[in-house]
Amino acid sequence: MSFKKFFVNMACGAAIGVGMIIPGVSGGTIAVLLNVYEGLIDALNGLRKDFKQSVLFLLPVLLGAAAAFAAAYFPLKIALERAPFPTVMLFTGLMIGTFPNLLKGCRACGFEKKDILPLILPAIAVFGICALNRFVAAGEANLGSDMPAWGYFAVVGVAMLASCALVVPGVSGSMLLMILGYYAPVLGLISQLFVSFWHSALVLWLFALGLLAGFLSIAKLMKVLLERYPRGTRWAILSFVAASIPAILIVFDYSSAPLDAVQVTVGCILLALGAVATYAMAACLDRKNKQA
Repeated sequence: MSFKKFFVNMACGAAIGVGMIIPGVSGGTIAVLLNVYEGLIDALNGLRKDFKQSVLFLLPVLLGAAAAFAAAYFPLKIALERAPFPTVMLFTGLMIGTFPNLLKGCRACGFEKKDILPLILPAIAVFGICALNRFVAAGEANLGSDMPAWGYFAVVGVAMLASCALVVPGVSGSMLLMILGYYAPVLGLISQLFVSFWHSALVLWLFALGLLAGFLSIAKLMKVLLERYPRGTRWAILSFVAASIPAILIVFDYSSAPLDAVQVTVGCILLALGAVATYAMAACLDRKNKQA
């Protein structure tokens, strides 16, 4: 691989990384827009058959994504602490903007009675998780040094679910982390490295391990589902995104900053801007697919 191609892939990885850590934005959609999605799926599925070529393709993408995470960490942390309502409204707008294009794709595939199940089950799962988080888990997950033993296994499992942000276009893994109550705690682990290094580093390593395992397994699963059950899979993705829009508003804790007229106004503006931004991105993707 040439140096030019390496840095181009690294820049693509940075853009995908931003999409992965901002709730409502799909890293998979950005990968499609940048024309690297198929390469990523092939590289993930080809690690056994052609390890060297797959790693050479994935390495700059992963480095770019890691750099994007580091750059966006503090702005996101400050935004969630000082202006939680406007920030969450922006995330919600980003999800709303992706919905029309997803619906259009589903309609193009058609609908049959047997598609009712993949349309309903993801929504039930999202609201079930939302209810569990809100009324049982009591908000955000505990990733501190006093976390229970089962929490370490939960981190790996949650990371595997979050990895769908890269593999499934239209789905935001960071939004799923927010619904599950892991988004802010995972971001907070970066700051905790200066306080409790070994524990925070261990949890972050487990999270990264879960992401990698999820990438490999979900990439294979999505390839099979889209090849064998394309219509049902698309309706399931649509259901997941639609249910996530109200879910993200319900589960988030807004208590870190008082809700006043200014925050409500800014939040409504950001909601509209976020929706327009992702709708425009989806329209660009649609035009690109038609030209291909």
